[in-house]
Amino acid sequence: MSEKLKVGILGATGMVGQRFISLLENHPWFQVVTVAASPRSAGKTYQEAVGGRWKMDTPMPEAVKDLIVMNVNEVEKVASTVDFVFSAVDMTKEEIKAIEEEYAKTETPVVSNNSAHRWTPDVPMVIPEINPEHFEVIKHQKERLGTKRGFIAVKPNCSIQSYAPVLTAWKEFEPYEVVATTYQAISGAGKTFKDWPEMEHNIIPYIGGEEEKSEKEPLRIWGTIQNGEIVPAKEPVITCQCVRVPILNGHTAAVFVKFRKKPTKEQLVNALREFKGIPQELQLPSAPKQFIQYLEEDNRPQVTADVDFEHGMGVSVGRLREDTVYDWKFIGLSHNTVRGAAGGAVLCAETLKAKGYIQAK
Repeated sequence: MSEKLKVGILGATGMVGQRFISLLENHPWFQVVTVAASPRSAGKTYQEAVGGRWKMDTPMPEAVKDLIVMNVNEVEKVASTVDFVFSAVDMTKEEIKAIEEEYAKTETPVVSNNSAHRWTPDVPMVIPEINPEHFEVIKHQKERLGTKRGFIAVKPNCSIQSYAPVLTAWKEFEPYEVVATTYQAISGAGKTFKDWPEMEHNIIPYIGGEEEKSEKEPLRIWGTIQNGEIVPAKEPVITCQCVRVPILNGHTAAVFVKFRKKPTKEQLVNALREFKGIPQELQLPSAPKQFIQYLEEDNRPQVTADVDFEHGMGVSVGRLREDTVYDWKFIGLSHNTVRGAAGGAVLCAETLKAKGYIQAK
């Protein structure tokens, strides 16, 4: 046990915080030793603070039930107990930016699920299979923060996970124009049907801020480091609509793509099945063995059948077919709170540890 890195969860009582705790149960490298949340939860045991609001399918891990919740605002105190933290705090964007930098300045690496720092030029926003080289920008961030081991790294928005990996796998065919519509689960808003009964039998054609993230964040992931900053790619140009649908977990995307080079279906499917990255090469604990699966059946992927592919860390693709206006179209599916949120952040932390960025204090 002593060999494991000591982890803190900031915002531990919320839905993403709970997902972190459930994913890290029995993790071979990381052990949750500290849970922190708002002052109103501080001083209670984790079980008392969460009360009847435990939203995971699996029971609350015994190891965290009796941990005393710390006040997330007592930065030095929380940071002194851990080697690094996962951030899932529920605050305004400016408050999140400030508190994550405060933690980094205590020489505590911060791996964040939040969007606040996704456009900070020297903060890497990473899907480990796609752009782990962006972690190299951390050295420039440390110079700005004046830290030796403290930094912030973030993972991107949940909505892009069902199509950005697919487009990356097809990079050699030069996709240059993309239309995507995402059908997003209610857990993406941190809610269940119990919290949000009006979502039953309903669709809401608006999710605040989501379309801009869905269009712009992939370009930052495909960007390059220039002069100590990440400069977004120019292509492919993406236009997106985001729709909330009555599903608990799983974001589906319907996507149309134009390519400069004209691939065959066989080439596209092979590229998906063969696509892998550092997490697969290093066999990181949370890495899916098969990152992207292609399903031949006309009625797949489906949320009920496919959302938990590779324990929720894989991406499922189907219905790849030629289009009359665009070149090709497909359906993608990813688990929004596993690969799209906490699981994606855990995989980032594993990659950072494997590359030597996160070590015991």
